Amino acid sequence: MADRQAEISDSGGHPDWNALLEQVTIRTADDIRGAAISLQEIARIKGFRVALCADISSGRPMVDATGISLNADIFGWVEQSERWWQDAQYALHSPVPRACRYESEPFWCDRSGFHGSVPNEFLDDIDVSSYFAKAKGGHAELIIVPVHLPFGQVSANSFPAMSRHGKDFPALYAKYGNLFGALTRRLISGYVSVSRKSRHIASDCKLSRREAECIRWASIGKTDEEIGEIISVCRSTVRYHISRAGEKLHSVNRTQTVYKATQLGYLGNSY
Repeated sequence: MADRQAEISDSGGHPDWNALLEQVTIRTADDIRGAAISLQEIARIKGFRVALCADISSGRPMVDATGISLNADIFGWVEQSERWWQDAQYALHSPVPRACRYESEPFWCDRSGFHGSVPNEFLDDIDVSSYFAKAKGGHAELIIVPVHLPFGQVSANSFPAMSRHGKDFPALYAKYGNLFGALTRRLISGYVSVSRKSRHIASDCKLSRREAECIRWASIGKTDEEIGEIISVCRSTVRYHISRAGEKLHSVNRTQTVYKATQLGYLGNSY
């Protein structure tokens, strides 16, 4: 760890961004644990805890090269009630991952709601009362860092303050929001890159004409039944083609199948 550590104290000087980013850079699976420890230490010095979620659509916990949970073993979320990554419905009922779908820059949250550098009416509509009612450890404010990744993957990450700050918290957000944002994006992008090998889309992955056709209609909101009527097949056949396309593209749901197909050019080509 000694060779990874840069100056992270609050001495008032400008941070060495290259050195800080290097601390949380992940190039191989063996770098994951060290990068997580570095982020944890940086946040601790600033008075924050760390909670990371690489993909809100997946139930896979973030782990190091040996399979040990980062959130439990390094970031200290050890109580059973704190292990949100074991909750299959977390992304559906928690306001944090929902908010990360609507924002791309770091923002902050307290009991009154979500707040960012620029007004966002979508965040204003989210009720956070139930979140803070269930919050463990007594934290009342947190900085949130969304990371939007290739193929529609959304990463939701938060930095709960270890003590209450009240009206002083906006100043902390202004001071540390960009720092946490840069470090989190670097760590998450590296983590996803080295962890994606098992879900990698082969360069020779090809959708059939019918699979691409079904996805094109699905992309504009047509139901399976409507698509079946348009292309003269039964609804179950449409479901089969879209499901097969999802398997080829290693998608977790219909929306991601459409997104990946779009990114790979299938919705813009003629077959």
